[in-house]
Amino acid sequence: MNKILTCIVCPLGCTLEVTKDESGKVSVSGNTCPRGAVYGETELTNPQRTVTSTVRCTDGTIISVKTDRPIAKDKMEECMKIINNCNPHLPISVGDVIIDDVFGAKLVATSNS
Repeated sequence: MNKILTCIVCPLGCTLEVTKDESGKVSVSGNTCPRGAVYGETELTNPQRTVTSTVRCTDGTIISVKTDRPIAKDKMEECMKIINNCNPHLPISVGDVIIDDVFGAKLVATSNS
């Protein structure tokens, strides 16, 4: 398996060539830094994303939220369903946990209400 990716870890945007051989070994070329190699391997074997969104509080106020760590990319749609069904109570401050466990991550407030 061979895949060409643009690294998103830093502003350089290196073009990565990520290859997985028959034994499952992954190799990455084209990266300028070690973080690019880690990104390329992860993106091929277990892609993850940090989710950023908004939630509507019980009084109608909308606050911004994000997961405190990346979750599996294939769980993002399910994650958004969980987030959309959440209606926290005010007051809320930056860093407050809105949902304790969303596929291994906490959903935290990124704005005050």
